Amino acid sequence: MRTPGDPTGDRVILNFYLQTATPSSLLGLLPILLIFGIFYFLLFLPMQRQRKNTQKMLANLQNGNVVVTSGGIVGTIVAIEGDDTLVLRVKPDNVKLQVSRSAVSSLISGEGKK
Repeated sequence: MRTPGDPTGDRVILNFYLQTATPSSLLGLLPILLIFGIFYFLLFLPMQRQRKNTQKMLANLQNGNVVVTSGGIVGTIVAIEGDDTLVLRVKPDNVKLQVSRSAVSSLISGEGKK
């Protein structure tokens, strides 16, 4: 318990105040800020670029494009119905499948093979 004449309690508070007011407290935050910067440039920025490229590829799909779905089905687009439905022709039996546009994972070629 602190007595009114005891100056040690005041020194502790003054010492704490002086430590938090110095620039060294900002230097303590520097490693954390660097870690967040590294995470942004190594993880978040490439993920945003990949998402943009995928959205651009899905928006530019046309009849005749050969695509691979997320399930691994390779087919040629024969029709685009509405905004989000594609009809794929899968060889060798020329089976037609109706898939969602978001199910397309990659574009193999711009023109279908005949």
